[in-house]
Parts: sequence; C-alpha cells; structure tokens
Amino acid sequence: MMENIHLAAEDEDDLYTGYNDFNPTFDSEDLDNDVGFQQAVRTSHGRRPPMTAKFPGTAIGGRPIGTSFGSRMPMGSSMGRPATGAVQDAGAARPMTAVRAAGYSSSLARGSTFDPLGQSKGPAPPLEAKNEDTPEEKIKILEKKVNDLIEESCMAQANGDLQLALEKAKEAGRKERALVRQREQTGTADHITLDLTYSVLFNLANQYANNDMNTEALNTYQVIVKNKMFNNAGRLKVNMANIYFKQKNYPKAIKFYRMALDQISNAHTEMRIKIMQNIGVAFIRMGQYSDAITSLEHIMSESPNIKTGFNLILCYYAIGDREKMKKSFQKLICVPLGIDEEDKYIPANDDPHTNLVIEAIKNDQLHQMERERKALAEKCIMTSAKLIAPAIETSFAAGFDWCVDMVKSSQYVELANDLEINKAITYLRQKDFNQAVETLKTFEKKDSRVKSAAATNLSFLYFLEKDFDQADRYADLAMNADRYNPAALINKGNTVFVKQDYEKAAEFYKEALRNDSSCTEALYNLGLTHKRLGRLEEALDSFIKLHAILRNSAQVMYQLASLYEMLEDPHQAIEWLMQLISVTPTDPWVLAKLGELYDSEGDKSQAFQYYYESFRYFPSNISVIEWLGAYYIDTQFCEKAIQYFERATLIQPNQVVWQLMVASCYRRSGNYQKALETYKDIHRKFPDNAECLRFLVRLCTDMGLKEVQEYATKLKKVEKMKEIREQRVKSGRENSARGRREGSASSGGSQSQIRTPPTKPSGTLITYLLVHIQ
Repeated sequence: MMENIHLAAEDEDDLYTGYNDFNPTFDSEDLDNDVGFQQAVRTSHGRRPPMTAKFPGTAIGGRPIGTSFGSRMPMGSSMGRPATGAVQDAGAARPMTAVRAAGYSSSLARGSTFDPLGQSKGPAPPLEAKNEDTPEEKIKILEKKVNDLIEESCMAQANGDLQLALEKAKEAGRKERALVRQREQTGTADHITLDLTYSVLFNLANQYANNDMNTEALNTYQVIVKNKMFNNAGRLKVNMANIYFKQKNYPKAIKFYRMALDQISNAHTEMRIKIMQNIGVAFIRMGQYSDAITSLEHIMSESPNIKTGFNLILCYYAIGDREKMKKSFQKLICVPLGIDEEDKYIPANDDPHTNLVIEAIKNDQLHQMERERKALAEKCIMTSAKLIAPAIETSFAAGFDWCVDMVKSSQYVELANDLEINKAITYLRQKDFNQAVETLKTFEKKDSRVKSAAATNLSFLYFLEKDFDQADRYADLAMNADRYNPAALINKGNTVFVKQDYEKAAEFYKEALRNDSSCTEALYNLGLTHKRLGRLEEALDSFIKLHAILRNSAQVMYQLASLYEMLEDPHQAIEWLMQLISVTPTDPWVLAKLGELYDSEGDKSQAFQYYYESFRYFPSNISVIEWLGAYYIDTQFCEKAIQYFERATLIQPNQVVWQLMVASCYRRSGNYQKALETYKDIHRKFPDNAECLRFLVRLCTDMGLKEVQEYATKLKKVEKMKEIREQRVKSGRENSARGRREGSASSGGSQSQIRTPPTKPSGTLITYLLVHIQ
C-alpha cells in the first residue's frame, strides 16, 4: 500500500506526479483472459444488474465510482461495495471486511460456490476424546467413584443389607483418602472438597452404628465433630448421644444431648423439643424423675404431644404425686392431634367426582398416619387411666370413675365405654368376679358395639365358671348386637363345642374367620374341631396356617406334631417337636414325647437322652421313671436302675411293683443280702404278695437259711387262698352269664350291650379351647 504513496521532495514542483500510475492487476483490458473473473461472470452473481445508487466519492476528487465493468477503480464485490486499499495477489480473493462477522468470507478459492454456512464441507469431525491421563481428569474420575460408592452404600442400607452398606462405606473412605493424597501431590490441595469428605465420614459413621459397631461409630463421629472446617458438625452430637443411650450410658447421653442443644438455634423448635424429650427419657431410665419432670413440663408448655404427656404421668406416678397425676392426665387428653374428623371421608352428596376423590384418600398414607396417631393417643390415654386409677383416689373404682368423667368431657368421648369395660377386666384380675359381672351388665342397654363387647366378656366369664348355659346366652346376645364380632362367634362356637356338636362349632369358627381372617383363636379352635371329627388333613391345614401367623406358638407346634403322629409320619412329628423344644426347652412332657417317638423308631440312645432330660426337669413322671429303670436293666446297669425305682416307690408307696423292682435290681447285681432284706421288708408291708414269697424262698434256699421252710409254708397258704378266690370269681361269672342267658331268652332274644371301660389317658399335653375376651 505504501509503495503507491510518494512523499513530495523539496525540489519537486508537480505535486500530482504518479497520479495515473496503477497496479497492472487492476487492468481491465486483460479481463477476457482472466479465468477466475470469467468464472465469476458465468455465476448468478455476475449476471446481476448494476447498482444505480451512487456512493460518496473519495478525497481525491469526488468523482462517482462506477462498477468494475466500466471503470479502472476496482470494487469489492458485484454488489458495488468499495474495495480497500490493500493490494492482493492475483491468485487470492479480495477480503470482505464488513460482513465477516455474519459468517461470510471473501477468502473462498476461485471456482467454489457461495456457501456461507459451510454445508458443503460435510459432517463435523468427531469430538476429541478426553485425555484421562491428566491429573485433573484422574481426580474427577476418582471423585465420581467416591460419590457412586456413597450412593450404593445408602441403597444397600435401604434394602436391609447392612453388611454390604458398611463395606461400600469403607471403600468410599479409602477412595476419598486416595483422592486427598492425589490432590496434595498435584499441588491442588486448596481444591479439596470438604462436602465430599463430610459425606464419606458421616455415611461411614451411620453404617458403623447400623451394624452395632458403636465404638467405631463414635470415633468416626468424633473426627467430624472436632473438625472446625465442617459447618454445623456439632449437631451430630445428637447421633453420638443416641449411641450412648443405646449402650445404656445415660449420663454421657444426657451430656451430649445438652451439647447438641447448645449448638441448635431457637429457630429449630421441633429439633430442640425432640432432644429435650430424649433428655427426659434418659432421666427416667436413670430413675431421676424430678429432673425428667423438669424437661417434660417444659415440653408440655411449649409444644405438647402425646408421648411426652404419657411420660410425665409415669414420672408423677413414680413419685406418688396424686394431684400432679390428675393435672397431667388432663393435659394429656387436651393435646391436639392435628388430624381431620372421620366425617370428611364419608360421601356427603351424589357427586361422582367428589366420591371418587373421597374413595382415593380414604386409605392413603396421610389417612393411615392419622389413624396411627389416633390409635397411639387412645392407647396412651387408656394405659394412663388404668395406671393412675388405683392411685389418685382412695379406691380403685373411684379413681376409674374420675378418669371416665374426664374422658367424657374431652375429645375422646368414645373411650369412656372402653374404660368402663377395662374397669370390669380389672375386677377380673382382682378375682372380684361379681363386681366384674355387675359392671358388664350395665352395658346391656348401651349401643350395639359396647353391648357386644360387654356380652362377649360375660360369655367368657361364664364359660370359665363352666356355666355353659349362661355363656351360651350371652354369646347369643353379643352376636345379636354385632353379628360381625369374631369374639362373640368364637365364644358361641366354644359353647357348642363343649356340647360335642362339632359340626356346628366349626361353622361358627369359619364365620369368625370370614369376619376377621387374622383371628388366631378361631383358627386354632377350628383345627381342634377338625381333629375331633377325624379330619386330620383339614386340621393340619388349619394349624399350618396358624403357624405362619404365630411362628413361636408352642401350642400350635405341639398340635402339628400330634397330627403328624396320628398320620403315622413320625419323622415329621419329631421335626416339629424339635422346633417346639427350641421354644420351650424345659418342657418335660415334650421331652418325654420325643423320647417315646425315638424309642418307637428303635433309636434307644436318643430316646434315653430325651427321657433323661425330661426326668431332670420333672422327676415325678412315673412313665419316664419306669422307662429309665427298664433301660438300665436292659443295658446290664442294674445299680443305676435302683435309684429310679426307689423314687417311684416314694411317689407310689402302695404299689408293690416298684419295691419288687428295687429288690430285683439288688438280686441281679449280685447283692443278695440287700435283696433279701428288701424282700423281707416288702413281705412285712404286703404279706399276701405271692411273688415276694417266691423270691424269699429262692434266696433263702440259695443262701442256706433256716427261714426257707417258714416262707415256703406261707407261700402255699397264699397260693391256696388265691386259688379259692379265683374259683369264686369264676363261679360268679358263670352264674352271671347263666342269668343273662335266661333273661335274654325270657325277653324274646334281645341283644345284650357290651360296655367297655374308659381308657386311661395318655401322658400328653392337654388340648384346650381358646376363649376370647375383649
């Protein structure tokens, strides 16, 4: 550009010298031979009409600028823009400075099409892959791994896999420490993420606590609390206090609760109330009721709740303050529950949209929470009333009446009748059946629900007193008041059961189960009914269902074992009895039954083990004593059998068989002198026992004693008397049979009826009906 500018010399007179000099590149005479220009002319840009507007002239002379077709002054483009003063090479396109920002460019190669958006270049090249070898990228990857491990730990805890949660938390801790070391090595220690460190330590402490590793949890919490760089870390002292409370280290728990309370501002009222409630409970556990009362009274004045009110009543009951108990009970029944009325869930009109909404919210989580809160309040009020009723007045009845009056004037009016029924049940516990009956009879004219409950309890009382007619009457009354009351149906079924009408009893039990499928008493009694009817498979099905509900019920397990024994499946019976002794390991009857089953299977060693355990817990079971004595005789240990038969002699001193077994054991073991003394003692007590005399004659003969003739004479007399008695019995039987034949002939040959004597009950557990009390 500067080569076309000439400075005027002092001796030069013509200032316009070189004005007509120009660059040969701009010579229009050679345009016909310019390949690039000719290509441009053939495009649409070259065929556009010339612009008619005039541009302002230059400082040279104000001459109008023509187009590039008719002037030597070059133009920037076919649009008529003025070109710059730059001189370009012949092979390069001229620059367009004014439109470069819009994405256009004049630097296109000659012969190319107009493509300002670059669409002709094809798809964009792929993104360059990140270089993971750089320290910063390694740190980012490690941070992501730590966060993923924390999340996996929390998810494992939510799924109940506490061991996996702890392992993930430990691995996150190791990764986080490696991350810190890597930052220190790269010199970026200032960029250490404190939030990540806090999350790792907090999660690790939680997982330690969940796995009952309390020492490790406390140490981890201590690391967090002592680090001043963590904001609000002092609140974690609540968690530390909870661990101390779990360890029953109540003084230290109170200390940490108070330290946490100091670091929580008054704005967090709910948190402060909960901590103070924990302090009060800790004082109660320590027996410091006065200090507990201070905390609980403050809570009841600031933010009253059901649990705090109940604990306050317990404290005043412990110190015996009657007036304070009354005031606390009044505070308890005045605590607002913050729940809606049940009427909200009853459809008020025929609007289908409203009814659908009510149906949707009738059993949602919010309504369930409201029901749980109301049930907790009713339980605390009922328990408090039963607790303080005997203490706040001179008599139990007066105290209960005061509680009933207070409840009637509160928002829990419906609890008054329940308190009256509990009053009757308390009379039962005090063995005052008449007062209980009188109290329950006052409900006969009340509403159906209360009447049904009272009649059910009256039926229960009369059933226990074996007054089955009255029990049946009140069971009918309870059913008429509320046919859907499963307890009334069970008691009605029981009254029918004792009358041996098992089919009808089963129908009542089934109806009770239809009303309440979780009614365990109905299911148990139904199983017993099927067992009495001989429907063993149906009974087994009932008890298996019941076992799924009552996993540790000894009665259910015994019934299952008994049914399998009746079904001739001793292996299953043994299996259920083994489960039973895991629940009641000291039950001698179950142990004896196991010994009996193993004995029937031929396993004498296992049978001996269980019979011996049964004898150890109950050394007065004759059948067990007899089996153990016989076992030692069979195994040639007669000396050990003696102690068992001697114990049987103490239990049944009038049974000669046990004393004979003792003498026999002495004789078998070779102690003839002791055997002789024992037989003589037996003869003095039972002089007419022929077996004792026989052994006396044999022993005296073997030992060469003079008394042999005396005992032989006595033996002959006893045997002769025995023959006489047998003849008398035989003749009596013949006369009786002759008389029956004559009577049969005179009556026209009617058939005689044979009566079998009652069988002796076996030594098994006694089954019984379950009655229901409300």
